[in-house]
Amino acid sequence: MLEVKNLNTYYNNVQILWDVSLQIGEGEIVALLGANGAGKTTLLNSLTGLVRPAAGSVAFLGQEITNLPTNEIVELGIAYLPEGGRLFPDMTVQENLELGSYLKNSWKIRNKRLEEVYSIFPRLKERRKQLAKTLSGGERQMLAMGRCLMSGPKMCFFDELSYGLAPKLVKESFAMLKTLRDHGITIFMIEQNVNQSLEIADRAYVLENGRIALEGTSEELLKSDHVRKAYLGL
Repeated sequence: MLEVKNLNTYYNNVQILWDVSLQIGEGEIVALLGANGAGKTTLLNSLTGLVRPAAGSVAFLGQEITNLPTNEIVELGIAYLPEGGRLFPDMTVQENLELGSYLKNSWKIRNKRLEEVYSIFPRLKERRKQLAKTLSGGERQMLAMGRCLMSGPKMCFFDELSYGLAPKLVKESFAMLKTLRDHGITIFMIEQNVNQSLEIADRAYVLENGRIALEGTSEELLKSDHVRKAYLGL
């Protein structure tokens, strides 16, 4: 579904990504693991047109998207939830959701999409008139996910889903990913929470210093001495 080949990305004159290659199949949950500063967010920004790679290619559903503007990438079926969710705190739940339908084709069917989101996250329907800033941490995470779904994506990128959440909410948020997958959405997530990520992901890549250092099934990486020592403290 997504194929990345030899991607190189710079910020100013500093190279952040070095020949990054990966693949994600339809219906998978794939995790990208790594420490702070490894280049994980830069990779997502490169895949979604927010940063232009210097070299390499990105293909989605067989179509080259490397140099497309972000809005066209969203129209093709990719949604991106940045770290922290980036909600509009002084807007209602429904207004936040509707902003996920800003593209012309999505705006026409926003009411249908709203009902679809409310069917996945019934609590959002109960809170639809509340301001986003009045929601609990778990509800804010639901809202951020719901806003992604309003564009009708085939694939969602999630950047540090567990960021700032209590352990109980982390488990709930990761369970939501399985729910989205059950609704036909392929998921690519970047995380520092290695243990939780490998519990739900089908496969994972480890990014270190801008390079893919390891890849494999979650089971394989959980058994990897390098992952156990460097990321799990075992």
